[in-house]
Amino acid sequence: MNETYALPGSLTYLDLMQRNRRASALLILAMLGISALLGAALSSLLAGSNPAIGAWSGLAVALLAATWSWYGGAHAILAISGAREIAKSDDPVLFNVVDELRLAAGLPMPRIHLIEDTALNAFASGRDPARAVVAITRGLRDKLTRDELQGVLAHELAHVRHLDIRFAMLMATLAGLIAFAADAALRSLRHTRRGGRDRQGGNVLLFAAAALLAILAPLVARLVQMSYSRSREYLADAGAVELTRNPEGLASALHKLAADEEPLVEGANRGTAHLYIVNPLERSRRLHQELDSPFSSHPPIRRRISRLLALAR
Repeated sequence: MNETYALPGSLTYLDLMQRNRRASALLILAMLGISALLGAALSSLLAGSNPAIGAWSGLAVALLAATWSWYGGAHAILAISGAREIAKSDDPVLFNVVDELRLAAGLPMPRIHLIEDTALNAFASGRDPARAVVAITRGLRDKLTRDELQGVLAHELAHVRHLDIRFAMLMATLAGLIAFAADAALRSLRHTRRGGRDRQGGNVLLFAAAALLAILAPLVARLVQMSYSRSREYLADAGAVELTRNPEGLASALHKLAADEEPLVEGANRGTAHLYIVNPLERSRRLHQELDSPFSSHPPIRRRISRLLALAR
């Protein structure tokens, strides 16, 4: 590899973590704002509805969804993924690796879940470090060396340490809600056209603006979600190196994950794909693995490996 993607020398790891947390708060507020605007748009597309009422309703629904995600999101993600909790007696070596890493990170011991799938993948979830969960596939456990496994688990614990697990749950919930509301607004628009309702003057402009917002809102929400997911993957890779002092371990693991011919499809979907260390969906994986697309949930693996190897020099 001839490309180098090292982080700027003027930035420290703590600087990046602080920037990460500030941006998280701003992005959640932005998603709530999009939800409110979309609520207003939906109301304007319904005859006799007040956009202000719709905006407040959209914001209220978004806050309720975020609250549900806060308390029940991790459980839902684990259930969707088919992950089951295991005890230390089931895999003492795995627990020892996690315990070493969490002590280095100053974190409580997370619960460990196993996904019975031969693909190579892993993710972390939970609303805070005290309630964190790390889930790995059977394929990952069986096919990686100890150094490679340590690198992947350190990456996931870095997500826990950075509070990415909280942000990812909230963003996934709000992005899904925005997509659902936008779809409802567009259905209403088609119904209005079929009904031949007469709109004149300022109402026509309001109607057109509402329709445009309904089209653009889910696209903007998706772009925001994916772009920041990519930056968090880079930071979690750097965090893994801080914990292990072994960039080659995670780099070697990413090589194997990139070469894996059996992406995880049984327990993953578009709503949870951004949680995994590499994209678990076959179509997205093939399309974006080498491309830095705005719609990619993960940065290109070659760039991640290049950055890791730059840290080793």
